[in-house]
Amino acid sequence: MKFYKHLIAIAIGLAATNTFADTGKAYVTSQDGGVTMIDLNTMETAGTIDVKGEGPRGLGITDDGKFLIVATRENGSISVIDTATNEVIKQIPVGKNPEFVRVKGNLAFVSYEPSAKAGPPPAPGSDAAKEADKADDDKGPKELARIGIIDLKKGKKIREIVGGPETEGVEFSKDGKLLVITNEADNTITVHNIKTGKLIKTIKTHEYGDRPRGIKVSPDGNTYIATLEFGNKFMVLDKNFKVLRTVDTGLTPYGVSFDKTGERIFIAENKAKLLEVYDAKTYEKIKEIPTANRCWHFKVFI
Repeated sequence: MKFYKHLIAIAIGLAATNTFADTGKAYVTSQDGGVTMIDLNTMETAGTIDVKGEGPRGLGITDDGKFLIVATRENGSISVIDTATNEVIKQIPVGKNPEFVRVKGNLAFVSYEPSAKAGPPPAPGSDAAKEADKADDDKGPKELARIGIIDLKKGKKIREIVGGPETEGVEFSKDGKLLVITNEADNTITVHNIKTGKLIKTIKTHEYGDRPRGIKVSPDGNTYIATLEFGNKFMVLDKNFKVLRTVDTGLTPYGVSFDKTGERIFIAENKAKLLEVYDAKTYEKIKEIPTANRCWHFKVFI
């Protein structure tokens, strides 16, 4: 999970407030800019939210739709934005290089990387990758990524869970007891107890594909989908994290989501510049939707 010049994160919402529900909005972050709002009825830009030039990255929305939570890289924080006024009402320190955001109740779970470097990752087996590995070996083991747990009411980080090297995706089990994360650098998916942070299980992905990125649980809690960036596949795991199968995708799949009914799976693909739609029972591809460059993570609330 390196620094990218243009990191795009999308959240599409139909939330509880009347304005939010009537119009529907998409919030799009650009790491070198602010947060762009898109009216989903007209598919036109509805304005920009200024996060004070702090390098916005991943984002999430509270269940009631009142607050937008944005990871802001430059100051190692999350910005809490009032969706009624589009103003940043507070910034809460997290740690170095915050990126991915998930919100559960009054808590925000934010991945951050104390040892991350700038620049896109080299392809596995390339000369650049070998040089990077040698440099890392010379410097000793990397500091592991963290998942900072932020109490939005108290306005502070209350604790953290240690992840793997270069943690990317973050997901909750259906019962809310487990935190499931993808770790790019060592090709693992790790499962942790949310209350204690204890590591419960490690799933190695190398035999299926490298660099696990997105992770999402189905609405019924029986299935997890994990994308493999350098495998051009997604993995299907059962509720006990047993690998059931893999499914071929376009080039470099990143973000993943189910629709509300759990009948469809959406996969964002960076190099293919597509959002692919799959049947969640048969895993047959239903549709391809063209996107712009570097489509990353997104959320579907429809």
